[in-house]
Amino acid sequence: MTATPTTAHRRSTAVQGPVSEAPPPPAPDVSVVVIVHNDADRLPRAVRSALAQTHAALEVVISDDHSTDATPEVARSLAAADPRVTCLRLPENSGGCSAPRNRALDIARAPYVMFLDSDDELPPDAVAKLLAAHRAREVDFVMGAVRRVRVDTGRTSLWMPHLVAERRTVEGIEQEPELLFEHLSTSKMYARAFLDRAGLRFPEGIHYEDQLFSAQAYCLARAFTVIPDPVYVWYIEPYAATGSASISNQRDRLENVADRIHVQRLIDEFLETGGHGAIRPEKDYKFLKHDFRMYAGDLPRRDDAWLTGFAELVTPYLDTLAPQAYARLPRTERVVLRLVRDGRLEEARRAARGLGLPVGPRHVSHDEEGHVYWGEPLPEGTASRTELDLSEEGVEAGPLSAALFRHEVRDLETGPGTVLRFTVRTYDPLLRLPVGPQVARLALAPGGRRYEVAFRTDPVLPGVFEGRVRFDPARAPLPVRGFEGVRHPVVELRQGRGRHTAPLLGPLAFPPVSSRPRAYGGAVEHEVTVAPEAAGTARIEVRWRPAGPTATLRPLAGRLGSSVLSRAAKVIRGALR
Repeated sequence: MTATPTTAHRRSTAVQGPVSEAPPPPAPDVSVVVIVHNDADRLPRAVRSALAQTHAALEVVISDDHSTDATPEVARSLAAADPRVTCLRLPENSGGCSAPRNRALDIARAPYVMFLDSDDELPPDAVAKLLAAHRAREVDFVMGAVRRVRVDTGRTSLWMPHLVAERRTVEGIEQEPELLFEHLSTSKMYARAFLDRAGLRFPEGIHYEDQLFSAQAYCLARAFTVIPDPVYVWYIEPYAATGSASISNQRDRLENVADRIHVQRLIDEFLETGGHGAIRPEKDYKFLKHDFRMYAGDLPRRDDAWLTGFAELVTPYLDTLAPQAYARLPRTERVVLRLVRDGRLEEARRAARGLGLPVGPRHVSHDEEGHVYWGEPLPEGTASRTELDLSEEGVEAGPLSAALFRHEVRDLETGPGTVLRFTVRTYDPLLRLPVGPQVARLALAPGGRRYEVAFRTDPVLPGVFEGRVRFDPARAPLPVRGFEGVRHPVVELRQGRGRHTAPLLGPLAFPPVSSRPRAYGGAVEHEVTVAPEAAGTARIEVRWRPAGPTATLRPLAGRLGSSVLSRAAKVIRGALR
């Protein structure tokens, strides 16, 4: 549906409005399409980031997907304040990002187009740098780096930094199929002539439309340029309520799983029918490493009904993926995938707590040829035995550092303050530890300063040890300039010169505890909070935040150095006394 102009003195459009008499502003170089739905508070930030670009010859098209809050009024006020802003409103909500983007493309006037979501921003020179790359060489689109900002912590990182580390022009996705990992439509500036020539528009009526759109753009482009400069600011709210979370953060809904698999099948069909089947293994690897991996990290927190529904949705699709894509994955990820495909869902949930970490199973099984396999019972079929075979990992006779141990917290008690009292249950499924009591250490190292507590662990079953620990993270020594960050306790086992260090898996949930102690022997003051890790493996998480004099002095630490800061701390400590 094409929008028609409305409003008196500024260029603003709505799908059902009358034609305005005001002449349009001069033709822009770039159209920035801003899509919005019920986001009146953040829309001005997004639009102003576009209007503040160092390259000012642009237009902003606000495409409102029939918001029911104050968004329409905010959009009209933004259009009234700057002649470069146009707003349109869809007559009904489309439920996705595709329709508002496509309707905006119908009225966009510039030879180059970008897309911006209402909850994100553009860096000030994004348009200038992307446009300069277009003008330096004729290409179908230019892509840059994406800076991610965690709304809850303020921490920043780059999205897929290895893919945009160097400036280059790629002549066909077959040259670098790993770029399929960078599937965002918002990190790119497209030549409008390319979009029209390829007939490329966003697929409507589906979620994860960026993945299909970007796969098509990569395959249909004759050439595209990559620049290492940040061109997009992506705000991440990982713990937003389901109703307000972005589609990618609604992984707790089985409909979300179905949507993601549906778009993957559409991509597969496009690759095969379009003559790009050669890159299918790379695309399959991307799905396993990125898309499935996100769901796998959530498995420890899912209930049985969800796990069953998830397996029913994902297993038929997993069976269609290229074997070489599986072969590239780390062993821990292959184990989770295989357990899901085999319907061993409780074991899959348990194995998922070790993704990316040196965490072993509770139990193993052996066959008549001496192979050792993850979990019980013995896997059936060649494919299952191949994926669950641990024999080549050096776990039975290799160094202690390669052994398989699993440490879990039981019977946790908290308080006073940040004191934790619990039992560490250690699983030694391959019987690498001698029979009898062992000395283990629970360790933590904030700011490079090690704090450890030794404890005795005794055998309670074959291959199972238990030991009681009292652990207070607030006693951890901290550097004089203070420390701000997160650490997770680890369990350390030693035999002669051998050493094994592995994470401590805490309860999936327990009430956070905190204290604001003065560190022992100094005036370094911090707030210390102990809580379960919010996602993934659910390790015990300890967070430090400078408080009192430490919070005041910490910003000076980098400029003054530790010795000056130490003298300042002594002065403040004396004054406080």
